[in-house]
Amino acid sequence: MKYNRIFLIVCDSLGIGNACDSALYDDYGANTLKHICEKCNGLDVVNLEGLGLGNLGDFKGIHQLSLQLGYTLSLSEISNGKDTMTGHWEMMGLKTEKPFITFTDTGFPDEFIRLFEEKTGRKCVGNKAASGTEIIQEYGEHQIKTGDWIVYTSADSVFQIAANEEVIPLEELYEACQIARELAMDERWKVGRIIARPFIGKKAGEFERTANRHDLALAPFDKTVLDTLKENNFDVIGVGKIPDIFVNQGITRSVKTISNKDGMEKTIELAKTNFNGLCFVNLVDFDAKYGHRRDYQGYGQAIVEFDEQLGELMKYLQADDLLMITADHGNDPTYKGTDHTREQVPLIIYSKELLQPRCLAPMESFSVIGATIAENFNVELPKIGKSILKNII
Repeated sequence: MKYNRIFLIVCDSLGIGNACDSALYDDYGANTLKHICEKCNGLDVVNLEGLGLGNLGDFKGIHQLSLQLGYTLSLSEISNGKDTMTGHWEMMGLKTEKPFITFTDTGFPDEFIRLFEEKTGRKCVGNKAASGTEIIQEYGEHQIKTGDWIVYTSADSVFQIAANEEVIPLEELYEACQIARELAMDERWKVGRIIARPFIGKKAGEFERTANRHDLALAPFDKTVLDTLKENNFDVIGVGKIPDIFVNQGITRSVKTISNKDGMEKTIELAKTNFNGLCFVNLVDFDAKYGHRRDYQGYGQAIVEFDEQLGELMKYLQADDLLMITADHGNDPTYKGTDHTREQVPLIIYSKELLQPRCLAPMESFSVIGATIAENFNVELPKIGKSILKNII
């Protein structure tokens, strides 16, 4: 074992373009980081720049360095799809062959909605692809009057249920999500995630979502590196939505977060504690709050704020710690629509003990990450992925 602790941070949707198969997904030309940098007239991210991010592309304001503090390389996804689950699962050694079903253009079929209404005892309104913050303003007052569920989907493979906590108790909302999850095990409606979206407020314009979101995802279809680490008595700390993505499989401790800032603060606190294993972090605001809403200015500011907190985290890394920073797909806020974008992702690797950090050649598959982690802890390697542990010295 070379490193005692590994911190893996997923900047959700921070793609860097150049996917060779982007045209197959109607995403040719998408480049999340490059276009954000252009629109924001450059980003001031001294820590990411110092680690070598600028050497992975032409990112305005992020300079290319001849000497960098970390190893950098780009990774191409081999799974079929461009969503959260396929990206994260591939990192941990699983290749998704069949993309998750979506209902972006049509909403969920009448039969599904009818069964959901019968089993929950409430009617539904909405049932379309929508912004979660906008649809509660549209139907929030209606729900107060009628008690109807507000249901919607997106470009992702999801069925989302919004409920005012002052109208429908959280426990009932969570039970409804469980019912929807059972219904959506049918191959006709088998979406990746069912999501509870509670909110509060009295009238349109004042409704606000709370931090009581709850995801019910499909379980990984095979063993992941997380399972293998747990079986070998290593710590596997899931921060943010990581436990939901893996349905708690392979997780030894869950840390709930409410924002990117909160996620990084809690990761910094974890860095001050003793554990032996993996701290796996997802920062979802990049994707959910800015990418899908096509807010390039907010996205750019979120990257700058992450960079500032990254500097704080690096202060607490020990000599036998390894930091890995990556993404799970793209979500170019300057691109058409509101969908994820098929892109390569960055992999930045840092330790205080690195001797010859440099930019490495691009590699296939996000599973490079899981394979490297598995080899470090001397556990069973995943079925896909090539470890680069021997390359990072």
